[in-house]
Amino acid sequence: MQSAMKRDYYEVLGVSRDASDEDIKKAYRQQALKFHPDRNPDDPEAEAKFKEAAEAYDVLRDPDKRGRYDRFGHSGLGDNGYSGFSSSEDIFSTFSDIFGEFFGFSGRARGPRPTAGADLRYNLNISFREAAKGTAVTLKIPRQVTCERCKGSGAEPGTSPETCRQCGGTGHITQSQGFFRVAVTCPVCRGQGRVITSPCSTCRGAGTVQETRELEVRIPAGVDNGSRLRLRGEGEAGVHGGPPGDLYVVIYVEDDKTFRRQGQDLIYTAEVSFVQASLGESIEVPTLDEPATLHVPKGTQAGEVFRLKDLGLPHPSSTARGDLLVQVVVKTPTRLSKKQEELLREFAKLEEEKPLKKVKDFFKKAKDQVMGE
Repeated sequence: MQSAMKRDYYEVLGVSRDASDEDIKKAYRQQALKFHPDRNPDDPEAEAKFKEAAEAYDVLRDPDKRGRYDRFGHSGLGDNGYSGFSSSEDIFSTFSDIFGEFFGFSGRARGPRPTAGADLRYNLNISFREAAKGTAVTLKIPRQVTCERCKGSGAEPGTSPETCRQCGGTGHITQSQGFFRVAVTCPVCRGQGRVITSPCSTCRGAGTVQETRELEVRIPAGVDNGSRLRLRGEGEAGVHGGPPGDLYVVIYVEDDKTFRRQGQDLIYTAEVSFVQASLGESIEVPTLDEPATLHVPKGTQAGEVFRLKDLGLPHPSSTARGDLLVQVVVKTPTRLSKKQEELLREFAKLEEEKPLKKVKDFFKKAKDQVMGE
């Protein structure tokens, strides 16, 4: 039978009996803010409701307690010796995590937390040919590494860091501002929760020292300008047992005098003479390896592009390759002999006569057809 001395826990929090865990937590947040002792100083009724809400939340947040309460009411909790909270401080201690969410602090001592090391960046300049073929380079990377003498603790071997007396190891101290409690970083330990009284003579308490490490890095063929290579674990050392950071090698590719790049395709500009473009001719074009032969067909126009398959750049992550695109530029001669000028004028004259010849051919063909009939 439900005791007449205690209100229904669902009624206390103002939620339905099928309320979700999140709804119950949200309702308790509202009650805790409303009846918080700092907001209601010297108010016994508010303090009683603050304790009542905490007791209701303590039961309804626990699946086992909530199940027994749903079946048997308050009497279902008596067999397990449940007696609520004796004071507000008891509530703060029990719900340190949730009050940390509400007000920005937690009541638990945290001590130093493992922190990952910082990532490093190295800008690497390589030639166009190195990017096309791939290469191996040796880099000298200055970085922080774990101190061998103290193994990263920062304390002289044979000694240990001590718990900060100012904050009790939490790394922060709390200050009251109205009904809020605000956490600020402990000024003594600077948020670490511990103090090194005998610093390591090598790292002077930092736990890390600087060294320059040589790394051989393989640059894959076909990388482009701005490509990044990630070397895991080659960054700064972690702190308090945290993992090291990573090293990012950012590649900058120099321009090439022969080729331009378009993705994995290469573009080459080939100059041909007026005669070669008109009559057609096979020419030799450079590639990344041996020269290749390109047949320029008759009547090729300036600006035409011919594609030579698989003669471009390799893809860094596959076996595919780009193509070589050859753009034709027709070169106009600047110095002509008298004979060349005469021949060109004769050529021009013939070009001018072409329309008249076509008209004559048309009428001749029409006449033949009429006579044939």
